[in-house]
Amino acid sequence: MQQKFDRAAEDLGNSIHLEHVNVRVPDQRLATLFYVAGLGLTRDPYLMTSDDNMWVNVGRSQFHLPSGKAQVLRGHIGLVISGRKALLDRLASIAEKLRGTAFAFREHNDHVEARCPWGNRVRCFEPDAARFGRITLGIPYVEFEVPAGTAKAICDFYLEIMGMPAEFRNGGVASVTAGQNQHLLFRESDRAQGE
Repeated sequence: MQQKFDRAAEDLGNSIHLEHVNVRVPDQRLATLFYVAGLGLTRDPYLMTSDDNMWVNVGRSQFHLPSGKAQVLRGHIGLVISGRKALLDRLASIAEKLRGTAFAFREHNDHVEARCPWGNRVRCFEPDAARFGRITLGIPYVEFEVPAGTAKAICDFYLEIMGMPAEFRNGGVASVTAGQNQHLLFRESDRAQGE
């Protein structure tokens, strides 16, 4: 019997992959310590190999880290990366070299949260098919904090203008499908918004 496909259920809209997260960093050496030595990711060996930009592989996705005034995301980046104990050991091993920066890490029940030397937060999760599908190493989501009362309009923008599947959830969250098991999340917050 020939298998039938529900093409509408498989439609990702106008975005098929969350490929890059781009933030400027003022010091490539400190970025290497955090993203490569600490998180255990790999630097792309073919592209952007100079000392003023770095591409760091996270499965099929990447961080792009050009040199410049530090950019700090209003929210956090979700990573799927296996080996929680090894991750904690790596992060502990770089702590002394990153003393005096915003670097920190903390263990939680279902994830490890690490903060880069300039304040970007990364939540690291073990692979979990129920939550992240087939992603065993990658970026399943980027979550942005947005002003209270704006998530519904953000959801409508991605649906109507960008043609990307999106849903507004209770609690003030817009979830936008950016790829297979990948999302942009916009969570309402009463906290003052950073630059």
